[in-house]
Amino acid sequence: MLREPEFHPADEIRGMTSNHLRGVKIGFGLTGSVAIYRIIDVMRELIRRGADVYAVMSKAATELINPTLIEWAIGSKVLTEFKGEVGHVSLSKEVSSFTIAPATADIISKLAHGICDNPVSLTAVNVLGLGKPVTLVPAMHSGLWYSPPVNEAMKKLSEFGVVVVPPDVSSGRAKLPENDDILAAIEAVTLRGRDLKDLKILVTAGPTREYLDRVRFLSNASSGKMGIAIAREAYFRGADVTLVHGPTSARIPHYVRSFSVTTTEDMLNVLLSEVRSREYDAVVLAAAPADFKFKKYFGGKIKSEEGSLTVELEPTPKISLSLRREFSGLLVGFAAEVVDGDMNKLAELALDKLEKRGFDIIIANDVSRGDVGFTVDYNEVVLISKRGYKELVSKSLKEVVARKILDLIKEELKNAR
Repeated sequence: MLREPEFHPADEIRGMTSNHLRGVKIGFGLTGSVAIYRIIDVMRELIRRGADVYAVMSKAATELINPTLIEWAIGSKVLTEFKGEVGHVSLSKEVSSFTIAPATADIISKLAHGICDNPVSLTAVNVLGLGKPVTLVPAMHSGLWYSPPVNEAMKKLSEFGVVVVPPDVSSGRAKLPENDDILAAIEAVTLRGRDLKDLKILVTAGPTREYLDRVRFLSNASSGKMGIAIAREAYFRGADVTLVHGPTSARIPHYVRSFSVTTTEDMLNVLLSEVRSREYDAVVLAAAPADFKFKKYFGGKIKSEEGSLTVELEPTPKISLSLRREFSGLLVGFAAEVVDGDMNKLAELALDKLEKRGFDIIIANDVSRGDVGFTVDYNEVVLISKRGYKELVSKSLKEVVARKILDLIKEELKNAR
């Protein structure tokens, strides 16, 4: 057994965020990069989501962070060297996946060529041999990242099925991705693998804005987190993803092809351009575009000293109806309703919208609640498909809801063939 049987302080945080990874064992290979300190937070968050975490460290990694600190953080013994025993075999058999983070140029080159002269590459090769997923989270100087040897090694690893969380290359460095990206990659690869490979998926996210003058606009409280979670999950499951998003403070994944828009009409125009130029398998309309705009745009800035102001609103284009006229693939919509906890009413409103807007799948949620929906990290939804499928996804992280939505999309596309 890899995990010590007695209680450990790390158990105090287990399941604090969610329990959807309960029983899942995730291995980490830590290497000699100064970015190593960031991975402690990633491992701890996985524990907060219910996972059991194990770690292997290279000698260079132990010179940056003491293994005792890692053992305290994750609650299991850290392997730092193998001297003839079969620790790497035992670990490889126990875990569901293995993530090398940070992945240096050195470890990437060794793994590509099967050089097993340290515990990290030895364990990773063994995990690959058992047919389990390996994820790399590179961090290095940009010169190394763009070098021919590392590029060649990355091509080899891609052929082996290794998944890479693309670094954010700026200021002369290929920087470790944000924790949310690393977590999304690990979860997607561990729980689903690359099951959406060869699919093209178009996703919308966030609100739109309809301006009254140059500083005032009509919008809503959508944060864009749900759509971004869908795009990120789909990407790491192997899909070719395009994201069209309105103004949002949520971070847009740097590795996802994306378009930024402002108004509902802007969003519609980009979507129409995309479905005309690329063959998408599914379009997921997770954005919350404004349904109305001001009939008159004033320009400049209306002076408050002028007193009362009467404005007239007019409807914006219905994106789903306009899109359906040109897109025959799987169309997925969202219905944000105010039903004060009445799930039967929510399902009823969602079914009506499904039929009237030309959707194949609709995801409905009750935005009258403060603990799910707009702006927060959790959601609770009802999934309904045209063929009669219906499921309540109880309050869960939006990443988990995104996974459920994509599972249904995959199943609907399979049934349509």
